[in-house]
Amino acid sequence: MFSAKQRMEITEEMSKTTYDVLVIGGGITGCGIALDATTRGMKTALIEMQDFAAGTSSRSTKLVHGGLRYLKQFEVKMVAEVGKERAIVYENGPHVTTPEWMLLPIHRGGTFGKWSTSIGLWVYDHLARVKKAERRTMLSAHETLQKEPLIKQDGLLGGGYYVEYRTDDARLTIEVIKKAMECGAHAVNYVKAESFLYDENGRINGVTCREQTTGKTFTIYAKKIVNAAGPWVDILREKDGSHVGKKLRLTKGVHIVVDQAHFPLKQAVYFDTPDGRMVFAIPREGKTYVGTTDTFYDGDRVHPKMTSDDRDYLLRAIRYMFPTVHLTEQHIESSWAGLRPLIYEEGKDPSEISRKDEVWQSPSGLITIAGGKLTGYRKMAETVVDLIAKQLGGTYPPCQTKHLPISGGDVGGASRWHTFMCEKIAEGMACGLTEQQAKRLVQRYGTNVDRLFAFASTYNREEIALPIDWYVMCIYALECEMTVTPLDFFIRRTGALFFDIQAVRQLKEAVVTLMQSYFHWTKEERNKYEQQVNVALHDAVIPSNEAQR
Repeated sequence: MFSAKQRMEITEEMSKTTYDVLVIGGGITGCGIALDATTRGMKTALIEMQDFAAGTSSRSTKLVHGGLRYLKQFEVKMVAEVGKERAIVYENGPHVTTPEWMLLPIHRGGTFGKWSTSIGLWVYDHLARVKKAERRTMLSAHETLQKEPLIKQDGLLGGGYYVEYRTDDARLTIEVIKKAMECGAHAVNYVKAESFLYDENGRINGVTCREQTTGKTFTIYAKKIVNAAGPWVDILREKDGSHVGKKLRLTKGVHIVVDQAHFPLKQAVYFDTPDGRMVFAIPREGKTYVGTTDTFYDGDRVHPKMTSDDRDYLLRAIRYMFPTVHLTEQHIESSWAGLRPLIYEEGKDPSEISRKDEVWQSPSGLITIAGGKLTGYRKMAETVVDLIAKQLGGTYPPCQTKHLPISGGDVGGASRWHTFMCEKIAEGMACGLTEQQAKRLVQRYGTNVDRLFAFASTYNREEIALPIDWYVMCIYALECEMTVTPLDFFIRRTGALFFDIQAVRQLKEAVVTLMQSYFHWTKEERNKYEQQVNVALHDAVIPSNEAQR
């Protein structure tokens, strides 16, 4: 079990155990390291000061993609490596990763020419060892418009058509840490690393932690400590006295969401903007989301927000590539902003800085991993755990995760996903769900959906103010996904704040009531969490600089 009610038991156990590996940071990188380490037989723990995936790993473009644009920067090795990883991530978690055909329109005078695009996509396919059925094809202008009629026709020469993989980044992260827990790791959210502990030789051997909901402090000891804190990496290096040499530069990316009624995009499109940057427009669950921006950032790491400049930039980009789509700020239903912790390179614009990862070790022994992309999380973890295994000595096996399904992903291989889904939808309907409700649950939870169907038997329409599908999602989130706050549920467990914001407005009171009953919150605690939801709803739509006026 991975219940929110077990958090105090887990922290108690952590304080009594000496681990082989302690990972600081519950984003995709840290969770991937925890899974790799524990499956090799290392006694492993992970702490996260917010919720799992609350930083960068719930705020990406939600694509497991190979980084086509990095070919332009001649980062061939990185493109080859993460390109191959796309298929592995899909195979191990087909419920959270979906192949998505992407259209790259080519216009006269644009960033990409017809010949260079054809060659680039061919190289991309072969570097990534893309299977034949998913290799790129080049389209005429007429064929491009057939795929997506909204694209700007003026100067259109044709298009490239290739496969990327769409994902739910937060759910991918949570399924990875759930798998790590299933394999024996200890992991807990809302626990902050306050300071480091050292032995008599100055070697790092522990962390003083603070449990964020109670303020209680405790210590965790480990032979190896990994700093995988994303945007907070350099802050931990400062605590260790090792913030020298290379450093991070944070860049911010913003995405906006509009209803398909206002932007009826048929097809995912990757397009260039007048200033040469690249932007995605992707249809999802009746919405279209567009992003990302790319600007240097020095503000609040916990709550990065869309500004009116971010919003206007994306609206201009949409008008440029889709001239018949007349969007204004009133059409924006939601937005999110995320930070990319990139390794600083003097004199480079945000979009030019490399996304490759690097591993550093301080004189005290603190291992830090920084940079990298969502797609490459498993290989990044392998690199770090290989280093740990070498330093620990002993006989640890090589990486075990290449063919290891993550939690919810053990459907017998991605080729069986469709058959599995059809079978489970029928089972869900037998539990009282509609076909649409059952399909959504199967797609989101994979093989874990049986637990949600079991919770459906406890549903009483007369006593519970939530629809049955929302009820079982909320109970499952509490019992099996260490959900502590309503925002954990509405953002990281369901993505509803981004893609179904109206449902959040309608159901927030019922969800808070259910969670209050589950946790026995006081009136003051309930009010605090209600306020958090209301602030998040406001911030999803209102730019930060306008909110301050």
